[in-house]
Amino acid sequence: MKKITQVGMLAALVAAFASCKDQQISSTTGWAYNDARNGGFEVPPYIEQETGPGLVLIEGGTFVMGQVEQDVLFEHDNQPRRVTVSSFYMDEAEVSNVAYREYLEWVKRVFGEDYPEVLTKALPDTLVWRSKMGFFDNYVDNYLRHPAYNYYPVVGVSWIQANDFCAWRTDRTNEMIMVREKIMVWHPQEQLAEENFNTEAYLAGQYELGLNNKKKFQPVNIFTGEQRKVRIEDGLLLPKFRLPTEAEWEYAALALVGNTDPSTDREIIKEKRLYPWSGHISRNPNEKFKGDFLANFRRGRGDYMGSAGRLNDMGDATVPVYAYWPNDFGLYNMAGNVSEWVMDVYRPLSLMDFDEFRPFRGNVFKKKLLDDEGFLAEKDSLGRIQYVDVTKDDAAMRRNYKRANYLDYEDGDVVSSLYFNDASYADSVSGTHAMYDYSATTLINNQSRVIKGGSWKDPAYWMVPGTRRHLDEQASTEWIGFRCAMDRIGPPMGIAKHNRYVHRGGSQYAKPDKRNN
Repeated sequence: MKKITQVGMLAALVAAFASCKDQQISSTTGWAYNDARNGGFEVPPYIEQETGPGLVLIEGGTFVMGQVEQDVLFEHDNQPRRVTVSSFYMDEAEVSNVAYREYLEWVKRVFGEDYPEVLTKALPDTLVWRSKMGFFDNYVDNYLRHPAYNYYPVVGVSWIQANDFCAWRTDRTNEMIMVREKIMVWHPQEQLAEENFNTEAYLAGQYELGLNNKKKFQPVNIFTGEQRKVRIEDGLLLPKFRLPTEAEWEYAALALVGNTDPSTDREIIKEKRLYPWSGHISRNPNEKFKGDFLANFRRGRGDYMGSAGRLNDMGDATVPVYAYWPNDFGLYNMAGNVSEWVMDVYRPLSLMDFDEFRPFRGNVFKKKLLDDEGFLAEKDSLGRIQYVDVTKDDAAMRRNYKRANYLDYEDGDVVSSLYFNDASYADSVSGTHAMYDYSATTLINNQSRVIKGGSWKDPAYWMVPGTRRHLDEQASTEWIGFRCAMDRIGPPMGIAKHNRYVHRGGSQYAKPDKRNN
């Protein structure tokens, strides 16, 4: 899909604010939009969500999520179930060392002098490469920073660190868009500590640094004629980067879009898949590349790279993030190389508790912190809007949720516990210990996060997208990396397909007034 930028859209946006020629007529009231004489209600022109750097569109749909390979470990923790995933964007490759170093350099420049602990928190654990009975000093010393490993996947990163990277990437990408459109002027020397660009702080009116004073580059309130900031309604800023959910990751890895029948316009999938490619073997069946392995994994005991003169996977441990062939969504290394963090909290029977639409376990509902007068509180010392968990009073009249924390919803709750009559357990807020005696009988708790996909250390079994493992969110290893995702706003298909849908039966968008055509 061709990547769409907002340059043309913003030009049209500014033009709409400057004149009344692009007015549309409300089909609700008959009043004209974008007209100062009518109060100035603005409906900016909008084409399509811009595709963020490194992302590809994953068109959503329904699929059978869960185990499709023989459950050789007899864990029964991913029973097949049909679910639906909305369209979303996903990194075409795993986050690389050079990308993560870009993040570290920014953190060092912005927070290094005043808040050095922020940089310490962001650093990957390079000692994950050490082994009691192996020699890995080369990787400890060089893997993260040597240019030879620039485009290898970053490892030694915890789930928490991966989420922090996503938050940083959101703000830097939106800042790039603002500078590109000349709404902001880039002042890196002044962006220190809390004065760094934060998307939410900007939208809340708590960021002023670097705004372009030239009127022609600023949106204008057409009612008052005064400059105003970009708003969500303008459609210019991108949604948040985040980790994919388990369902999204598994759906994207399978890429069954490649197995639909192109000769018909029906929902027909010709064959199931075991791996992110068709067939039931890990070698390429194509005549030109016949016999080559399709992913980086451990082929057998003691065999990580093949024989000299014919290194089949062209690597010893990890390989570059763009190695091998992409799957039918255009995603690289969704099997092998490194396993990947996803958003979800791990539970053995999570799949049976999930919603059928956009399934996810891990919700902790929050709200923005308000001051004593009921206004939005000032951003924190790192320049970020402050959040707190919703309270029972906040949710008292709601039907869709009653508390903030749903990490252990219907799983590990006090009521279903063997120790329900024990007052010390019954008074527990989360009840996690009542069901899961963490560190004594299990490693499962509300900080256990799901890991998907195989790695360079794993046999082929773990490359099956339905397999799942878990690790504490603060832990890291030499075989776990991550990639980012982003919500798709608006229609689930790309603009070309959406236009086809419109021609066949209608659009979700209001039609422009005929007088303006």
